[in-house]
Amino acid sequence: MRVLLVEDDQTVRNFVAKGLAEAGHLVEQAEDGKTGLSLAASEKFDVIILDRMLPGGVEGLHILQTLRNQNNLTPVLLLSALADVDEKVAGLKAGGDDYVTKPFSFSELQARLEALVRRNRNEAQPQTRLAIGDLEIDLLSRNVRRAGQKVELQPREFRLLEFLMRHAGQVVTRTMLLEGVWDYHFDPQTNVIDVHISRLRQKIDKPFQHALVHTIRNAGYMLQE
Repeated sequence: MRVLLVEDDQTVRNFVAKGLAEAGHLVEQAEDGKTGLSLAASEKFDVIILDRMLPGGVEGLHILQTLRNQNNLTPVLLLSALADVDEKVAGLKAGGDDYVTKPFSFSELQARLEALVRRNRNEAQPQTRLAIGDLEIDLLSRNVRRAGQKVELQPREFRLLEFLMRHAGQVVTRTMLLEGVWDYHFDPQTNVIDVHISRLRQKIDKPFQHALVHTIRNAGYMLQE
């Protein structure tokens, strides 16, 4: 999952970010309210960890209320030293989805985050169309178009493209592709990924002006406009 962590305490921020990264999650960090609000409003996250008391004149509840007023329904877990019942109620009434007080157990924090993301995905309407830039796929008809032109893909190529599009803007590792596209839970020690990435590029990138599939050296691949 992709997490936005808005926390001014560097020790807490580093502790949480490190733990989430070790668990395989992508973490974007902000140390003040202004930066946190800008990131939350302009980028897509699976969940936001938000401190109540932040420097820079933009505190946590203001960020939360602004997002909800913009119809941004990203799950928000409030992380705060304000432990009074009234403070918790205020945070939840402002639009928070959960409230964890400091000091806290990281394992509990992670479990609560994953539960919020699960619940949000279950409540979301099923997607039937994915798009990035001029590339779009219809998940029902399995049609693929770029710049209005139909692109013919083999079933495995379609699964690969769908996986990349569902993780657009994120680094997708070889392990993620093996598990998500090939259902392998081991490395077969073959070049199957390289072959299919090459075929996909020939169809959705080469005939067009701008490439969408990018190789991230020593990391994996990223689909990005």
